[in-house]
Amino acid sequence: MVLHSYDVCLFDLDGTLVDVEWSYVRRVFDRVGDRLEYAFADHEAEALWHGLGGSRNALLRQWDVPVEPFWTAFDDVADPRSRAAETFLYDDAAFVGDLDCPVGLVTHCPAPVTAEVLADLGIRDWFDAVVCCGEDTGWKPDPAPVQRALADLGVDARRDLSRGGRGVLAGDSANDVGAAWNAGLDGVHVERHEPGSRGYCVLGDYRVSSFADLQVAADGGRATRK
Repeated sequence: MVLHSYDVCLFDLDGTLVDVEWSYVRRVFDRVGDRLEYAFADHEAEALWHGLGGSRNALLRQWDVPVEPFWTAFDDVADPRSRAAETFLYDDAAFVGDLDCPVGLVTHCPAPVTAEVLADLGIRDWFDAVVCCGEDTGWKPDPAPVQRALADLGVDARRDLSRGGRGVLAGDSANDVGAAWNAGLDGVHVERHEPGSRGYCVLGDYRVSSFADLQVAADGGRATRK
């Protein structure tokens, strides 16, 4: 696997290593919709949950859904314990537990959700550092949370990676690849959805639909940075 050749590996969580059963997503948007008096269609709920179709806030404005009240309601109804109970690990992500380099997690999932999911799936010990993005750490594609994870791993990107070392961040969104490149790392885009559902192409050093595609002898998903 290509990722075994890196000196440090970072990963996004939701949509990359794990995902949530659709029944949970549907319940959350039904409850949020009740509060806002807005009936979210399935494709709207899917787009907002997975970040398909561009900026979530832009989509909300397009549908005349008030942005701040939406996120307030969403945070109120998205119970970490219930979400963790309906979260599953992608089969192709099991290799992360076998990596023998420093491994970190950089996720937009709130800290309470992240803690519950990692504990419920029994994968907390896969990661030597966990950074949950927020107002204090920054949000991907800002490199700040990536740099925070590297620092927690004892890696100085400007020093260690400039001497021939290699670092990578894998995620399911353009923000993940952007954060990787902004921090001087390679970026892997893992597309878990049907082609065309995102509405645009995400570039990356590698573009795959599964981590199983990242074989050393078959990197046909390699993309050119533009």
